[in-house]
Amino acid sequence: MENSPIALSTLTPGFPDPVHDTQAVFRTLLDALSRPGTVGTIEDVLPALNASRTNPGNPADGATRADLAAFAALLALCDYATPVWLAQADSALGSALRFHTGAPLTDDPAEAVFAYIHDAATLPPLEGFALGAAESPELSVTLLIRVDALSGGAPVVLSGPGIQHTATIAPVGLPERFWRERAALAPLFPCGVDCYLVCGAALIGLPRTTQAKVN
Repeated sequence: MENSPIALSTLTPGFPDPVHDTQAVFRTLLDALSRPGTVGTIEDVLPALNASRTNPGNPADGATRADLAAFAALLALCDYATPVWLAQADSALGSALRFHTGAPLTDDPAEAVFAYIHDAATLPPLEGFALGAAESPELSVTLLIRVDALSGGAPVVLSGPGIQHTATIAPVGLPERFWRERAALAPLFPCGVDCYLVCGAALIGLPRTTQAKVN
């Protein structure tokens, strides 16, 4: 992906306190992934992002379309060694990630360490992403998938590590094939993909170890 010059005057602001904000967001992300099915909330660590959406005269009107949870997660997770794939073109998001994290952008989802899908309906087949290898399963992708809502959809029953018995989620906007494709990757463990479903400031973690049954 070609990296165009970054216009600092329209750059989407990052964390006001990069060290502490990154740590706080990372803890939320880790907790969500270790307790699948629970809803985590990203605190208001990006006030400038919210201001740009509520004040038409704000100079940051070119802010990324990514919701708070998605943008904050990418800022906390990405660095110069983690290629990022954006399923939908978002020059503001790309510029912000390059500037604040040093992360390179890639046109190939198979090369991505992190991928952001702003429109869940356009999610590519999961097998097309990096799944890791038996000797290095950590070299797999983490997907951040924006959904319309984290509740109100068809119930999905989760089980596995981090869940005492079962947990039920009901996200809205995921294509039905997502659950079938995810189940097809289960025999490849420890390879696979980890996912976050994001909506607004909230998110749900879905590690590769979690089994899902659609009711």
